[in-house]
Amino acid sequence: MISEKSQKLLRTIVENYIDEGQPVASGRLAASSGLAMSPASIRSLMADLEERGYLKSPHTSAGRIPTEQAYRFFVDSLIPAEPISFDDFDRLKRQFDPDMNAVELVQSASGLLSEITQLAGLVTVPKPGQLKLKQIEFIPLSGGRVLAILVLNDHEVENRVIHVEEPYSEIQLKEISNFLNAEFTGKSLASIRSELIISMQGDRKRMDQLMLRTLEMADQLFETQDSADFVLAGQEHLLEVDQTQSRRDLRGLFQAFSLKGDILHVLDRCMESEGIKLFIGHESGYELLEDCSLVTSPYQVAGECVGVLGVIGPTRMAYNRIIPIVDATAKMMSAVMDRPQR
Repeated sequence: MISEKSQKLLRTIVENYIDEGQPVASGRLAASSGLAMSPASIRSLMADLEERGYLKSPHTSAGRIPTEQAYRFFVDSLIPAEPISFDDFDRLKRQFDPDMNAVELVQSASGLLSEITQLAGLVTVPKPGQLKLKQIEFIPLSGGRVLAILVLNDHEVENRVIHVEEPYSEIQLKEISNFLNAEFTGKSLASIRSELIISMQGDRKRMDQLMLRTLEMADQLFETQDSADFVLAGQEHLLEVDQTQSRRDLRGLFQAFSLKGDILHVLDRCMESEGIKLFIGHESGYELLEDCSLVTSPYQVAGECVGVLGVIGPTRMAYNRIIPIVDATAKMMSAVMDRPQR
């Protein structure tokens, strides 16, 4: 347990370091912490906090800086949950366009998060398997091709070109679309494909011509990839926000951005829980991210989690402001994606 005085002192140290990025000395704390204590008494408390793993001394500096353990205690115990500020909320509300499709919304949200937080904003693109079929129509094209028009999640319209072995008439295409709309509306693209594959394993001789045509087209139409991706914006802010971070550490982080794999694995873990998820330093489990913090929240369509958004930056970030921004952005993203396209 940490005494009330130590908690107040630790909060002051963390807040000072977040604001200025410089080691905090006992003399300054005596004047700014609000504790009626001498610098010597504060040094004693700081020594105890350092021994407990909450503070560390960089190089030979007389001041102290917070550890990952201190940031975690600060977020979990020392700062109250605050709503997003009116100015930040207003900027989010004005810039989310309900007429954007899913990809445009993802790009807009990542840029908006970066702009408001002055950190790197990232948003995962919804996986194809999480897109649900609302309606499908077909239009015949020349050269053994068919244009498929899909309405997904009540909001997004996609056009896909399918190659067929023989030309289909408009009547035949209408029969196929009627069948797919009747059987699979409301189901994810991944589940539709799996059900059709099972059907294809049956006795093809017993299938009528409509079913055979449907299977030929749907095998191409609902072929999906499970690999996700994310849109990143504002990496340049990381070069400005933390001048104390070494170039080597920044190179590692930018390498993680380039390779994407480690970050995607962390984001996949964030989809498994509701609400804000925070990884501080080594908590992510990846060496390239050990000098960073990642604040995320999932966004939903029709009550189902389809992606994750958030910000990544140095551990020295303003958590009390960043967390409400990420939370509000995820809720707005969910509301806009749930709204039917006009």
